[in-house]
Amino acid sequence: MTLVLNGCILLLQEHQLLKKAEIVFDNEITAVTYDSLQAQKDGMFFCKGTHFKEDYLRDAQQRGASTYVSEVEYPQIKGMNALIVRDVQKAMALLGAAFYDYPQNQLMIIAFTGTKGKTTSAYFTRGILQDYTNKKTALFSTIDRIVGPQSQQRFKSDLTTPESLDLFHDMRQAVDNGMTHLVMEVSSQAYKRNRVYGLKYDVGFFLNITPDHIGPNEHPDFADYLHCKLQLLVNSRCCVLNADSDHFTEIYQAATATTAPENIYLFARQTKHKNANIDFIYYNEEATLTDSQFTILSQTPKARRLNIDGCYQLSLTGDFNECNATAAIIGAGLAGAPYQLAKNAIANVHIPGRMESLKTQTHGTVYIDYAHNYASMRALLSFLKRQNPQSKIIVVVGSPGNKGVSRRAGFAKALTQFADQAYLTTDDPGFEDPQAICQEIDQKIDHQRVAVQIVLDRQQAIQQAITVSRPGDLVVLAGKGEDAYQKVQGIDTPYPNDLHVAQQVIQELE
Repeated sequence: MTLVLNGCILLLQEHQLLKKAEIVFDNEITAVTYDSLQAQKDGMFFCKGTHFKEDYLRDAQQRGASTYVSEVEYPQIKGMNALIVRDVQKAMALLGAAFYDYPQNQLMIIAFTGTKGKTTSAYFTRGILQDYTNKKTALFSTIDRIVGPQSQQRFKSDLTTPESLDLFHDMRQAVDNGMTHLVMEVSSQAYKRNRVYGLKYDVGFFLNITPDHIGPNEHPDFADYLHCKLQLLVNSRCCVLNADSDHFTEIYQAATATTAPENIYLFARQTKHKNANIDFIYYNEEATLTDSQFTILSQTPKARRLNIDGCYQLSLTGDFNECNATAAIIGAGLAGAPYQLAKNAIANVHIPGRMESLKTQTHGTVYIDYAHNYASMRALLSFLKRQNPQSKIIVVVGSPGNKGVSRRAGFAKALTQFADQAYLTTDDPGFEDPQAICQEIDQKIDHQRVAVQIVLDRQQAIQQAITVSRPGDLVVLAGKGEDAYQKVQGIDTPYPNDLHVAQQVIQELE
């Protein structure tokens, strides 16, 4: 993969990003990076980040980088080409796509955004498409990035939507590995930070929206959060919308801004919606603590052409997952997957860290779920309460530091509404004091309804919660899923994950 400097200049000029070009020598660009430790001979280095230091650029130059792209000029750096731009993140996305020879053009891309349900929907969609494409579907999710059929082509994600250079690099890897389809999650931060600038999706899903990711290091307010989420629809050739979502009017308007009505599909739960323009309705047939059955029915001629009507079964707890499954079936249907194939495939999809359950002999049933905001916590706990109104619900939960500050009040609200006992603990505290985070949650819990303990060691909190439970109780370990680390003081600190901790505790107890 290479880039020609003149081509880079033209591309940046086309997007009104180039402020100045200082060319010392004209050479082919043979590598691109934003990490000085990864800089190579004749490479292009992007000076990005709030805490960027000139020393990083000097390091990249010493390692052979010949060109730098930056919003700030560094005249004291001699012997390097300089492309001074208005927005380095946008420039990086455009030049990254060009360097990797636009791999997105060789993939059918189905993208999901929403406050909750992105990961579940993405895994369901890929599960169906894996059967439909003969295992040629890549996945970029909060949990995994999968760029090929081999085990070494699957690795853990560090971001829901990676930096643009990593994104296009992985797309190129997927194409080179024979992948024809890609299912990906797109976070609001991906648009806030211009990680997906210029990227178009074949199908874009808007699942839902509730306040989240609002704080000093994320979105300043809900309006900004919603605006960033809506950008996925503006950049999708076909849009699929959950008509039950809050702020549906704004969502639909965003879709129609760039997409013709015939390429916009609406779906909704039957019991909630009377909108005559709904293309698909779904309704629950049966939901238990181990699986659920639901039916999808087409309501319009364009919906019927997808041939996805019928009854489906999920091996995943919770009727709230039927919305995500319906979205996935529609997405796979738009790619060509018919009813019978989708029905068979989705019944066997396993999603790491999503409603994993462990039964014990002398204690309660343990559920491990990634529920990490009010909307997902409420959906999970309310379902468990409906299914087992007499059961005691014990919850282990924490809240991340330096992000999603609004989640803390949301957790307190959900616990007050549905929990009987709560263990507040550590969950990626970052640079904040985990004790202070727990106390912030605790202050908003109604202690007349919920017994609360703060146990900062997450493994100890899980052990205590399972130990005090009795047969019939439900123990929920929320927020971490299968994350194998804790983010502490800027370091990914190894952590055995909630599932393994729970399995060990149960083994020791029984």
